[in-house]
Amino acid sequence: MATHKVILDLDTGIDDAMAIAYAVAAPNVDLIGIVSSYGNVLTPLSAQNSLKILELLGQTDVPVFLGESHSSTTDHFDVMPISAQIHGKNGIGEVSLPVAKRQPETKSGVDFLIESAHTYKQDLIVVPTGPLTNLAQALKRSPEIQDEIGNVTLMGGALTVPGNVSPVAEANINQDPQAADEVFESRLNLTMVGLDVTLRTLLTKNETTQWRQLGTAAGEKFADIVDYYIDVYKITSPHLHGCALHDPLAVGVALDPSLVTTLDLNMFVDTTREMWGRTIGDPARLTDPHPNVSVALTVDQKTYLNRFMTYLSNLFAKN
Repeated sequence: MATHKVILDLDTGIDDAMAIAYAVAAPNVDLIGIVSSYGNVLTPLSAQNSLKILELLGQTDVPVFLGESHSSTTDHFDVMPISAQIHGKNGIGEVSLPVAKRQPETKSGVDFLIESAHTYKQDLIVVPTGPLTNLAQALKRSPEIQDEIGNVTLMGGALTVPGNVSPVAEANINQDPQAADEVFESRLNLTMVGLDVTLRTLLTKNETTQWRQLGTAAGEKFADIVDYYIDVYKITSPHLHGCALHDPLAVGVALDPSLVTTLDLNMFVDTTREMWGRTIGDPARLTDPHPNVSVALTVDQKTYLNRFMTYLSNLFAKN
């Protein structure tokens, strides 16, 4: 089985931390780097959280890069109060982890994306689980990468369900709809893992208890972090009876597209005031015979959750 070259583009909060663990634990994955973004936290804290999680998991050879610090249409970014509530002000459920021994790389995250596309071409998979600002900036600087990158599997958007920050918008897309539209209307080979499927993949304290029982630092810390997330979901989304595995599902689908059924569709992101951040079919390209976006519509929850727990529990048992 071929080894996947993977870049994660994260605004490292709680589900991003689980996405890192999934990418580290999955077989046949070469996690070549993490690009930091803003969203759940500010970009510098996102980078520090990624470094801390990598250290906890014994993965100190994975470089972390600083990406853009705000959207393509603003000059600063403030974390939304709901994000601070869901992930904690420190982004990882107010759980304390040791200060990372490493610092982010001096090379920018956007430059790293571009260079990796040139180097690995079709073997490269990029998984953005925050706003699409970094990827859009990379496309602006080097448009040729849209024909080089093998696949971009993003966590963001919603096609068949309402948004989670407005009736039409999902949070990651809502952070920078202009950048998201540039990515969606590019020639990139895109898979959208949106709220349509991530809200169907749920974790409960039954699973975090299994991690705690491993008796390892990683198992205990991840249980603490995710229990915080589950407790917040009891307040914000009590009907779900667990927390959604948004970002780790995107990594799972990037590595195994058979986990989801998809609809191939040319899409765009609406940037009008009334429909800000809506991810929807592009009327101008509906008859195009070769759509560039595959939208995940249903997911094999049982297979995915079993795989998620196997990967992460085996990883935590060693750390």
